[in-house]
Amino acid sequence: MKTEPKKLRWGFSTGTAAAAAAAAALYELLGHGCPQMIEIPLPGGQRLAVPISRHARPRAGVGKGVVVKDGGDDPDVTHGAEIGARVWRLNSRGGGEELRLLGGEGVGRVTKPGLPVAVGEPAINPVPRRMLRQTLKEIWEQFASAAPLRLGVEIFVPRGEELARQTLNPRLGILGGISILGTTGLVKPFSHGAYRATIHAALKVARAEGIEHVVLTPGRESEDCARRLLPSLPEEAFVQMGDYVGYVLGQAGRFRFRRVTVAAFFGKALKMAQGLRNTHASKGPVDLGLLGRWTAEITGSQELAGAAAEANTARQALEVLLTAGAGAVVARVGEVMLAHLRTWAGPGLKLEAVILDPAGQVLWQGESSGG
Repeated sequence: MKTEPKKLRWGFSTGTAAAAAAAAALYELLGHGCPQMIEIPLPGGQRLAVPISRHARPRAGVGKGVVVKDGGDDPDVTHGAEIGARVWRLNSRGGGEELRLLGGEGVGRVTKPGLPVAVGEPAINPVPRRMLRQTLKEIWEQFASAAPLRLGVEIFVPRGEELARQTLNPRLGILGGISILGTTGLVKPFSHGAYRATIHAALKVARAEGIEHVVLTPGRESEDCARRLLPSLPEEAFVQMGDYVGYVLGQAGRFRFRRVTVAAFFGKALKMAQGLRNTHASKGPVDLGLLGRWTAEITGSQELAGAAAEANTARQALEVLLTAGAGAVVARVGEVMLAHLRTWAGPGLKLEAVILDPAGQVLWQGESSGG
């Protein structure tokens, strides 16, 4: 008798934890007491109730809240870590809204270019920053709507510096602690065999609906970009494959879809071009040395090749190449990526590969008919 795969439990990101902790701190600052659970608005329009671990009444005009980060059934090094926030009113003059965001103990600081956050800033990524602002603004407008929101917020992680040693942060030039991350606010459990069953079910539903063209993306952001590129396709045609590109292409072949589009940002595309059937960080890092060798071969510039190979991240390497007008190197990544996709998919499928820039625009697009 075949057993049903265990349903995986989702978690929430460090960004969601930080927003909830800041909300708890603001409740205390405004003198309204803190509920045990606080609803946080997520980027996709949903709301998530997050349990508050600790909160404290204001001392010297500073409210405090702490959340224990829950990674669900895909725990990472931050699972179970305390993520806290201190919130206070800004005394600086000015009539407009202001949210001054600081990184406290255990939150890393960016020291190298190529990341979504500027050098010198706390490593709190753009989506968590927006979540913090939206969350605090909701509470502020509920209890203090007569005045513009003018707050200082400090995010802290008590064991952040210790935890960061188990991450890529030191290599990326993020020093002193962890990053506050998240694009959806949720942690989707990608790293388990049961998630493969979820992907299989999504492909099965698409086929049952008569869909012949499916679009595979690593995650939510790339899927949103792909939806904008292919607005005529139904919702069921879009499948988030996580890191399992080789597995999913094999399944797509078995379901006999006529056409498959794989859309990914440059870093994931480069990993596929390296021949990684599973693009998770545990399976292998981005090989910027390979990118450098291709750059030297195509452009003849050792200086440009060195800059690409020594970049801090794939995103920074891409910026280096595009600034130099070396789009042909991006095309090489796409061509080799497409060749690997063909190998993993087998014959018969019409394949399309799309490489996206950080803004979601198409950098390169190619097809393989499959014979």
